[in-house]
Amino acid sequence: MKALILSGGKGTRLRPLTYTGAKQLVPVANKPILWYGIEEMVSAGITDIGIIISPETGAEVKAKTGNGDRFGAKITYILQDKPAGLAHAVKVALAFLGDSPFVMYLGDNLIQQGDLSYFLKQFTTQQQDALILLREVSNPSAFGVAKVDETGRVLQLIEKPKIPPSNLALVGVYFFSHIIHDAIACIQPSARGELEITDAIQCLIDNQKQVTACQLDGWWLDTGKKDDLLEANRLILDTYLTTEIFGEIDSQSQAIGRVQMGAGSKVINSTVRGPAVIGKNCYLENCFIGPYTSIADNSKLIDTDIEHSVVLEGAKIVGIHQRIIDSVIGQRAQLTVAPRRPKALRFMIGDDCQIELT
Repeated sequence: MKALILSGGKGTRLRPLTYTGAKQLVPVANKPILWYGIEEMVSAGITDIGIIISPETGAEVKAKTGNGDRFGAKITYILQDKPAGLAHAVKVALAFLGDSPFVMYLGDNLIQQGDLSYFLKQFTTQQQDALILLREVSNPSAFGVAKVDETGRVLQLIEKPKIPPSNLALVGVYFFSHIIHDAIACIQPSARGELEITDAIQCLIDNQKQVTACQLDGWWLDTGKKDDLLEANRLILDTYLTTEIFGEIDSQSQAIGRVQMGAGSKVINSTVRGPAVIGKNCYLENCFIGPYTSIADNSKLIDTDIEHSVVLEGAKIVGIHQRIIDSVIGQRAQLTVAPRRPKALRFMIGDDCQIELT
Protein backbone atom coordinates (compact mmCIF):
# COMPACT_ATOMS: atom_id res chain seq x y z
CA MET A 1 0.00 0.00 0.00
CA LYS A 2 1.32 3.41 -0.97
CA ALA A 3 0.21 6.97 -0.36
CA LEU A 4 0.01 9.90 -2.75
CA ILE A 5 -0.22 13.31 -1.09
CA LEU A 6 -0.97 16.32 -3.27
CA SER A 7 1.06 19.40 -2.45
CA GLY A 8 0.82 21.44 -5.63
CA GLY A 9 -1.69 24.15 -6.44
CA LYS A 10 -1.33 27.90 -6.11
CA GLY A 11 -3.28 28.48 -2.91
CA THR A 12 -5.16 31.48 -4.30
CA ARG A 13 -7.70 31.44 -1.45
CA LEU A 14 -4.94 31.97 1.13
CA ARG A 15 -3.29 34.90 -0.57
CA PRO A 16 -1.33 36.98 0.33
CA LEU A 17 0.35 34.28 2.46
CA THR A 18 0.79 31.97 -0.53
CA TYR A 19 2.42 34.57 -2.77
CA THR A 20 5.67 33.67 -1.02
CA GLY A 21 5.16 30.07 0.06
CA ALA A 22 3.33 26.78 -0.37
CA LYS A 23 -0.15 26.65 1.17
CA GLN A 24 0.54 23.15 2.49
CA LEU A 25 3.42 24.52 4.59
CA VAL A 26 1.33 27.13 6.39
CA PRO A 27 1.45 25.98 10.04
CA VAL A 28 -1.44 24.80 12.15
CA ALA A 29 -0.48 24.66 15.85
CA ASN A 30 3.09 25.41 14.69
CA LYS A 31 3.29 22.39 12.37
CA PRO A 32 2.94 22.53 8.56
CA ILE A 33 -0.45 21.33 7.39
CA LEU A 34 1.24 18.84 5.05
CA TRP A 35 2.98 17.10 7.92
CA TYR A 36 -0.30 16.09 9.57
CA GLY A 37 -1.17 14.09 6.46
CA ILE A 38 2.24 12.40 6.40
CA GLU A 39 1.97 11.50 10.09
CA GLU A 40 -1.53 10.13 9.54
CA MET A 41 -0.23 7.86 6.77
CA VAL A 42 2.62 6.55 8.91
CA SER A 43 0.26 6.00 11.83
CA ALA A 44 -1.90 3.86 9.52
CA GLY A 45 1.15 1.80 8.53
CA ILE A 46 1.78 3.42 5.13
CA THR A 47 5.42 4.51 4.88
CA ASP A 48 6.01 4.59 1.10
CA ILE A 49 4.75 8.07 0.29
CA GLY A 50 4.78 10.09 -2.92
CA ILE A 51 4.26 13.84 -2.71
CA ILE A 52 3.06 15.78 -5.76
CA ILE A 53 4.85 19.13 -6.00
CA SER A 54 4.62 22.11 -8.34
CA PRO A 55 7.44 24.00 -10.08
CA GLU A 56 6.61 27.12 -8.03
CA THR A 57 6.76 25.67 -4.51
CA GLY A 58 8.30 22.22 -4.93
CA ALA A 59 11.79 23.19 -3.78
CA GLU A 60 10.38 24.74 -0.60
CA VAL A 61 8.27 21.65 0.16
CA LYS A 62 11.28 19.36 -0.35
CA ALA A 63 13.60 21.51 1.76
CA LYS A 64 11.12 21.75 4.64
CA THR A 65 9.86 18.16 4.62
CA GLY A 66 12.97 16.20 3.68
CA ASN A 67 13.30 12.56 2.69
CA GLY A 68 10.86 11.25 5.29
CA ASP A 69 13.31 10.17 7.99
CA ARG A 70 11.76 12.48 10.58
CA PHE A 71 8.42 10.71 10.07
CA GLY A 72 9.68 7.14 9.73
CA ALA A 73 8.74 7.16 6.05
CA LYS A 74 10.30 7.12 2.61
CA ILE A 75 9.21 10.15 0.59
CA THR A 76 9.41 10.40 -3.20
CA TYR A 77 8.75 13.80 -4.78
CA ILE A 78 6.86 13.86 -8.08
CA LEU A 79 6.67 17.00 -10.19
CA GLN A 80 3.33 17.99 -11.72
CA ASP A 81 4.38 20.67 -14.18
CA LYS A 82 0.96 22.35 -14.30
CA PRO A 83 -2.24 22.30 -12.20
CA ALA A 84 -4.18 20.01 -14.53
CA GLY A 85 -6.44 18.19 -12.08
CA LEU A 86 -6.34 15.47 -9.43
CA ALA A 87 -6.53 12.67 -11.99
CA HIS A 88 -3.61 14.24 -13.84
CA ALA A 89 -1.63 14.12 -10.59
CA VAL A 90 -2.29 10.37 -10.36
CA LYS A 91 -1.26 10.03 -14.00
CA VAL A 92 2.12 11.69 -13.49
CA ALA A 93 2.66 9.52 -10.39
CA LEU A 94 2.16 6.25 -12.30
CA ALA A 95 5.85 5.32 -12.24
CA PHE A 96 5.86 5.67 -8.45
CA LEU A 97 2.51 3.94 -7.85
CA GLY A 98 2.92 1.02 -10.26
CA ASP A 99 0.31 -1.68 -9.61
CA SER A 100 0.07 -0.93 -5.90
CA PRO A 101 -3.19 0.09 -4.26
CA PHE A 102 -2.89 3.54 -2.78
CA VAL A 103 -4.57 6.27 -0.78
CA MET A 104 -4.70 9.75 -2.30
CA TYR A 105 -4.78 12.60 0.20
CA LEU A 106 -5.12 16.32 -0.48
CA GLY A 107 -2.25 17.96 1.37
CA ASP A 108 -4.21 21.00 2.56
CA ASN A 109 -6.93 18.89 4.20
CA LEU A 110 -7.06 17.76 7.82
CA ILE A 111 -9.09 14.84 9.15
CA GLN A 112 -9.38 13.70 12.73
CA GLN A 113 -6.37 11.62 13.69
CA GLY A 114 -6.99 7.87 13.66
CA ASP A 115 -9.81 7.92 11.11
CA LEU A 116 -7.53 6.95 8.21
CA SER A 117 -6.59 3.60 9.79
CA TYR A 118 -10.25 2.64 10.09
CA PHE A 119 -11.06 3.43 6.46
CA LEU A 120 -7.88 1.75 5.21
CA LYS A 121 -9.01 -1.46 6.91
CA GLN A 122 -12.42 -1.14 5.24
CA PHE A 123 -10.77 -0.78 1.85
CA THR A 124 -8.30 -3.65 2.18
CA THR A 125 -10.67 -6.20 3.73
CA GLN A 126 -13.45 -5.63 1.19
CA GLN A 127 -11.07 -5.62 -1.81
CA GLN A 128 -12.76 -2.70 -3.51
CA ASP A 129 -11.71 -0.86 -6.65
CA ALA A 130 -12.31 2.49 -4.99
CA LEU A 131 -13.47 3.79 -1.65
CA ILE A 132 -14.35 7.44 -1.19
CA LEU A 133 -14.98 9.38 2.00
CA LEU A 134 -18.05 11.60 2.27
CA ARG A 135 -19.21 14.22 4.71
CA GLU A 136 -22.53 16.03 5.04
CA VAL A 137 -22.14 19.73 4.22
CA SER A 138 -24.47 22.70 4.15
CA ASN A 139 -23.20 23.99 0.77
CA PRO A 140 -22.82 20.93 -1.49
CA SER A 141 -22.66 23.03 -4.67
CA ALA A 142 -19.13 24.04 -3.64
CA PHE A 143 -17.87 20.42 -3.67
CA GLY A 144 -17.83 17.22 -5.61
CA VAL A 145 -21.03 15.45 -4.53
CA ALA A 146 -21.95 11.76 -4.41
CA LYS A 147 -25.24 9.94 -4.82
CA VAL A 148 -25.19 6.61 -2.97
CA ASP A 149 -27.66 3.78 -2.36
CA GLU A 150 -28.62 2.34 1.02
CA THR A 151 -25.70 -0.14 0.98
CA GLY A 152 -23.08 2.56 0.48
CA ARG A 153 -22.52 1.80 -3.21
CA VAL A 154 -21.75 4.94 -5.18
CA LEU A 155 -24.18 5.55 -8.03
CA GLN A 156 -23.06 8.93 -9.33
CA LEU A 157 -20.49 11.67 -8.77
CA ILE A 158 -20.97 15.27 -9.85
CA GLU A 159 -18.35 18.01 -9.58
CA LYS A 160 -19.77 21.21 -8.02
CA PRO A 161 -23.37 20.66 -9.20
CA LYS A 162 -25.83 23.53 -9.53
CA ILE A 163 -28.59 21.21 -8.31
CA PRO A 164 -26.92 18.73 -5.92
CA PRO A 165 -28.39 15.19 -5.77
CA SER A 166 -27.37 15.00 -2.09
CA ASN A 167 -25.51 16.94 0.59
CA LEU A 168 -22.69 14.37 0.72
CA ALA A 169 -19.45 16.04 -0.30
CA LEU A 170 -16.25 14.26 -1.22
CA VAL A 171 -13.62 14.60 1.48
CA GLY A 172 -10.09 14.92 0.10
CA VAL A 173 -9.20 11.27 0.82
CA TYR A 174 -9.58 8.47 -1.75
CA PHE A 175 -8.55 4.80 -1.77
CA PHE A 176 -7.85 3.16 -5.13
CA SER A 177 -6.75 -0.14 -6.62
CA HIS A 178 -4.47 -0.05 -9.66
CA ILE A 179 -7.52 -0.14 -11.95
CA ILE A 180 -7.98 3.61 -11.48
CA HIS A 181 -5.15 4.13 -13.98
CA ASP A 182 -7.23 2.50 -16.73
CA ALA A 183 -10.14 4.79 -15.87
CA ILE A 184 -7.94 7.89 -16.01
CA ALA A 185 -6.67 6.82 -19.43
CA CYS A 186 -10.28 6.85 -20.70
CA ILE A 187 -11.37 10.32 -19.57
CA GLN A 188 -11.04 13.67 -21.29
CA PRO A 189 -10.31 17.09 -19.76
CA SER A 190 -13.33 18.79 -18.22
CA ALA A 191 -14.74 22.16 -19.21
CA ARG A 192 -12.13 23.82 -17.00
CA GLY A 193 -9.36 21.95 -18.81
CA GLU A 194 -8.49 19.49 -16.05
CA LEU A 195 -8.56 15.72 -15.67
CA GLU A 196 -11.09 15.30 -12.88
CA ILE A 197 -10.79 12.45 -10.41
CA THR A 198 -14.59 12.47 -10.17
CA ASP A 199 -14.77 11.64 -13.89
CA ALA A 200 -12.34 8.76 -13.42
CA ILE A 201 -14.35 7.36 -10.51
CA GLN A 202 -17.55 7.77 -12.53
CA CYS A 203 -15.88 5.74 -15.28
CA LEU A 204 -15.33 2.94 -12.75
CA ILE A 205 -18.99 3.14 -11.73
CA ASP A 206 -20.20 3.07 -15.34
CA ASN A 207 -18.11 -0.05 -15.94
CA GLN A 208 -19.64 -1.86 -12.96
CA LYS A 209 -16.53 -1.69 -10.81
CA GLN A 210 -16.75 -1.85 -7.03
CA VAL A 211 -16.95 1.74 -5.78
CA THR A 212 -18.24 2.34 -2.28
CA ALA A 213 -18.42 5.24 0.14
CA CYS A 214 -17.95 5.68 3.86
CA GLN A 215 -19.23 8.65 5.76
CA LEU A 216 -16.71 10.55 7.87
CA ASP A 217 -18.06 11.28 11.33
CA GLY A 218 -14.96 12.96 12.77
CA TRP A 219 -13.96 16.46 11.83
CA TRP A 220 -12.65 17.37 8.41
CA LEU A 221 -11.31 20.72 7.29
CA ASP A 222 -10.12 22.09 3.98
CA THR A 223 -7.63 24.70 5.17
CA GLY A 224 -7.66 26.65 1.92
CA LYS A 225 -9.24 29.76 3.49
CA LYS A 226 -8.23 31.90 6.46
CA ASP A 227 -11.22 31.06 8.64
CA ASP A 228 -10.78 27.33 7.96
CA LEU A 229 -7.10 27.64 8.87
CA LEU A 230 -8.02 29.27 12.18
CA GLU A 231 -10.66 26.62 12.87
CA ALA A 232 -8.10 23.88 12.18
CA ASN A 233 -5.70 25.58 14.58
CA ARG A 234 -8.45 25.68 17.22
CA LEU A 235 -9.34 22.01 16.78
CA ILE A 236 -5.74 20.78 16.89
CA LEU A 237 -4.95 22.82 20.00
CA ASP A 238 -8.22 21.83 21.67
CA THR A 239 -7.82 18.12 20.93
CA TYR A 240 -4.14 17.26 21.09
CA LEU A 241 -2.12 19.92 22.92
CA THR A 242 -0.32 18.90 26.12
CA THR A 243 1.61 21.16 28.49
CA GLU A 244 5.37 21.40 27.81
CA ILE A 245 7.41 24.40 28.96
CA PHE A 246 11.04 24.53 27.79
CA GLY A 247 11.48 28.30 27.77
CA GLU A 248 11.64 30.85 30.60
CA ILE A 249 8.63 32.41 32.33
CA ASP A 250 9.47 35.17 34.81
CA SER A 251 7.87 35.63 38.23
CA GLN A 252 5.52 38.34 36.94
CA SER A 253 4.06 36.02 34.29
CA GLN A 254 1.73 33.06 34.32
CA ALA A 255 0.83 30.21 32.01
CA ILE A 256 -2.74 29.07 32.59
CA GLY A 257 -4.11 25.83 31.16
CA ARG A 258 -2.43 23.79 28.44
CA VAL A 259 0.53 25.74 27.11
CA GLN A 260 3.53 24.61 25.07
CA MET A 261 6.65 26.76 24.82
CA GLY A 262 9.84 25.96 22.94
CA ALA A 263 13.43 26.22 24.08
CA GLY A 264 15.00 29.67 24.11
CA SER A 265 11.69 31.52 24.43
CA LYS A 266 11.13 34.14 27.13
CA VAL A 267 7.88 35.38 28.64
CA ILE A 268 8.12 38.60 30.69
CA ASN A 269 5.28 40.24 32.62
CA SER A 270 2.72 38.41 30.49
CA THR A 271 -0.18 35.98 30.71
CA VAL A 272 -0.51 33.00 28.40
CA ARG A 273 -3.90 31.33 28.61
CA GLY A 274 -4.11 27.99 26.85
CA PRO A 275 -4.63 26.12 24.80
CA ALA A 276 -1.78 27.99 23.15
CA VAL A 277 1.58 27.13 21.64
CA ILE A 278 4.72 29.28 21.48
CA GLY A 279 7.66 28.18 19.36
CA LYS A 280 11.40 28.36 19.96
CA ASN A 281 13.35 31.58 20.55
CA CYS A 282 10.29 33.79 20.93
CA TYR A 283 10.19 36.94 23.06
CA LEU A 284 6.96 38.04 24.74
CA GLU A 285 6.78 41.08 27.02
CA ASN A 286 3.73 42.81 28.51
CA CYS A 287 1.41 40.55 26.52
CA PHE A 288 -1.81 38.65 26.90
CA ILE A 289 -1.79 35.53 24.73
CA GLY A 290 -5.31 34.17 24.68
CA PRO A 291 -6.70 30.73 23.90
CA TYR A 292 -6.26 29.14 20.48
CA THR A 293 -3.19 31.15 19.58
CA SER A 294 -0.13 29.69 17.85
CA ILE A 295 3.09 31.71 17.75
CA ALA A 296 5.86 30.30 15.56
CA ASP A 297 9.62 30.32 16.16
CA ASN A 298 11.62 33.55 16.41
CA SER A 299 8.59 35.80 16.85
CA LYS A 300 8.60 38.93 19.02
CA LEU A 301 5.50 40.34 20.71
CA ILE A 302 5.58 43.39 22.99
CA ASP A 303 2.55 45.18 24.47
CA THR A 304 0.25 42.87 22.52
CA ASP A 305 -3.15 41.34 23.29
CA ILE A 306 -3.98 38.49 20.90
CA GLU A 307 -6.17 35.40 20.79
CA HIS A 308 -7.58 32.85 18.32
CA SER A 309 -4.83 33.74 15.86
CA VAL A 310 -1.83 32.27 14.05
CA VAL A 311 1.48 34.13 14.04
CA LEU A 312 4.05 32.78 11.57
CA GLU A 313 7.81 32.55 12.00
CA GLY A 314 9.81 35.70 12.61
CA ALA A 315 6.82 38.03 12.92
CA LYS A 316 7.03 41.13 15.11
CA ILE A 317 4.04 42.76 16.82
CA VAL A 318 4.69 45.78 19.03
CA GLY A 319 2.43 48.23 20.85
CA ILE A 320 -0.97 46.99 19.69
CA HIS A 321 -3.02 47.66 22.82
CA GLN A 322 -6.34 46.69 21.27
CA ARG A 323 -7.06 42.99 21.13
CA ILE A 324 -6.13 41.16 17.93
CA ILE A 325 -8.48 38.26 17.15
CA ASP A 326 -9.19 35.86 14.26
CA SER A 327 -5.98 36.90 12.49
CA VAL A 328 -3.15 35.30 10.53
CA ILE A 329 0.17 37.17 10.61
CA GLY A 330 2.68 36.14 7.94
CA GLN A 331 6.35 35.26 8.22
CA ARG A 332 8.59 38.18 9.14
CA ALA A 333 5.63 40.57 9.08
CA GLN A 334 5.94 43.66 11.28
CA LEU A 335 2.88 45.13 12.93
CA THR A 336 3.29 48.37 14.88
CA VAL A 337 1.06 51.22 15.96
CA ALA A 338 0.80 54.90 15.05
CA PRO A 339 -0.60 57.59 17.43
CA ARG A 340 -4.15 57.42 16.02
CA ARG A 341 -5.86 54.05 15.81
CA PRO A 342 -9.23 52.59 14.79
CA LYS A 343 -11.46 51.03 17.43
CA ALA A 344 -11.32 47.45 16.07
CA LEU A 345 -8.60 45.46 14.40
CA ARG A 346 -8.86 42.37 12.17
CA PHE A 347 -6.02 41.22 9.94
CA MET A 348 -4.74 38.81 7.34
CA ILE A 349 -1.16 39.93 6.74
CA GLY A 350 1.20 38.32 4.23
CA ASP A 351 4.87 37.42 4.57
CA ASP A 352 7.44 40.25 4.77
CA CYS A 353 4.79 42.97 5.14
CA GLN A 354 5.37 46.01 7.33
CA ILE A 355 2.18 47.59 8.67
CA GLU A 356 1.81 50.90 10.50
CA LEU A 357 -1.61 51.66 11.93
CA THR A 358 -2.88 55.26 11.90
